[in-house]
Amino acid sequence: MRRALITGITGQDGSYLAELLLNEGYEVHGIIRRSSSFNTGRIEHIFQDLHEEDVRLHLHYGDLASSSHLARLITAIEPHEIYNLAAQSHVRVSFDVPEYTGDIVALGTTRLLEAIRDADVACRFYQASSSEMFGSTPPPQDETTPFHPRSPYAVAKLYAHWATINYREAYGMHASTGILFNHESPRRGETFVTRKIAMAIPRIIKGDQDYLYLGNLDARRDWGHARDYMVAVHRIVQLDDPDDFVIGTGESHSVRDFVEASFSLVGLDYEEYVRVDPRYIRPAEVDALRADISKARSALDWKPRTTFEALVREMVDAELKAHGLSLGER
Repeated sequence: MRRALITGITGQDGSYLAELLLNEGYEVHGIIRRSSSFNTGRIEHIFQDLHEEDVRLHLHYGDLASSSHLARLITAIEPHEIYNLAAQSHVRVSFDVPEYTGDIVALGTTRLLEAIRDADVACRFYQASSSEMFGSTPPPQDETTPFHPRSPYAVAKLYAHWATINYREAYGMHASTGILFNHESPRRGETFVTRKIAMAIPRIIKGDQDYLYLGNLDARRDWGHARDYMVAVHRIVQLDDPDDFVIGTGESHSVRDFVEASFSLVGLDYEEYVRVDPRYIRPAEVDALRADISKARSALDWKPRTTFEALVREMVDAELKAHGLSLGER
């Protein structure tokens, strides 16, 4: 039985990846941070009591801030594959906590790579890189596009990206990266723009919220479904030779497009409810991201399965159902 270790298993991506690996017959180990409140909501449906037989999902307390503990975990688990998905991943917040973002995203990845070396465990490593690293470089962006990060988060991700490549070249590690463009789902964090939009709709319908406050409505992103992207991530790690891949849809839509598509599903005019709040504007904006996934199509035999329209519909429908509503009623 293959063993995988996932950092960030309680996040959106970690939960979908854990599902995929369990379905593939893996024994899955996840690192979670200690909290006074439960933070495992996204994986409750796959959680297994340790007293059950044939348990294949194991959770361990840990943090990317502690390299020695990471090394002990890797030594004890002896994973065949390690997926580094943990991060302070909110771009706007990274401007408020740049030092913390750099410590966890950039140095945290280095600690994990060093822990693999210290544990001397032969395994394959995946680093979750980000399209934010391209920053102000015009689209379309592929694996050869120059980077121009525009936030502390993007700078930290770029450090981690190049650290992974350096460890691959310096030590012969099977270390790969996936430069993932924006990927969403009903499990997206509540402070991210797509989830904020979807969550606002049932609240506005029920009269619990008057307006939806957003930042730059004209920023363009390449939005796909996190579930689809985790399939690509798994395929990257299965390659005989480690490599770097851009993962996206090849389409670009503005925040305004996402808002309009969401509100139109319930027959509302978004212009009546959406307001721009300058506090949500980034000090340095990324205007447009759009992936060129030619390499992923060829080398991974992968392409996205969820359309932009289907993604919006799934996210809005999930929020409506959480409030006892449905699209069919609108």
